Amino acid sequence: MHPLKALRQRVANGEKFACLTCYDATTARWLQRAGVHVLLVGDTAAEMVLGFERTIDMPLDVLLALTAGVKRGAPQTLVMGDMPFMSYHASADDAVVNAGRFLTQGRADVVKLEVDSEHAGLVRRMARAGIPVCAHIGSRPQLSAVQGGYARAGKDAREAEEIVQTARAMQEAGAVMLLIEAVPDDVTRRVREATTLPLIGIGAGEQCHGQVLVLHDLLGLSDTQPPFAKPVVKLGEAMQAAVEAWVRGVTK
Repeated sequence: MHPLKALRQRVANGEKFACLTCYDATTARWLQRAGVHVLLVGDTAAEMVLGFERTIDMPLDVLLALTAGVKRGAPQTLVMGDMPFMSYHASADDAVVNAGRFLTQGRADVVKLEVDSEHAGLVRRMARAGIPVCAHIGSRPQLSAVQGGYARAGKDAREAEEIVQTARAMQEAGAVMLLIEAVPDDVTRRVREATTLPLIGIGAGEQCHGQVLVLHDLLGLSDTQPPFAKPVVKLGEAMQAAVEAWVRGVTK
């Protein structure tokens, strides 16, 4: 069964699903074996892989190559390519071409883009072209330069209503999934009640059909952890200790 169809079936059956970021084929192979349902090749690769301090520094061509590697490592898993900053902002023509590259060169099953209601026309055009879109609503990290940093969304009644209306607009435009980030639980609940699409959350409470985390946060590889991401192991410390032992053996 196609991974997107399988995910829809899980949601229809009332089953939750798990999503993690992933940036390479080897890790993807192990995450598929672990039963992860969705792998997001996020623009967080700018920070986790390339060492930048901002996600907006993620080069499109690099992210395409990483996405293809993840899909080769996990061919039976739904792989989502994250459209990076300025890959869909300049013009609708460029946006559709770049999204198409994620499906062809990147071998992605779905592309993700951060949206508000004004992106409905673009999402509709992508859907018409046969490009499955996950619409990222709520907090939008690619706006961090304008906002002066990362911020929660939906904090007041006006913002909350805008998020719900955006979710409806994305479904009507033909998006196949929604991802909601850093909003209050009540806003997430309203979005879920207003739509029928699979809903992934990050820092958005337990109302979603699925949850996504940055893999490095889950495994204790990040120097700082967001409050909603509790590491399940301290893999960074274990790796450091193992390598230190090897170095001592080599240099004694």
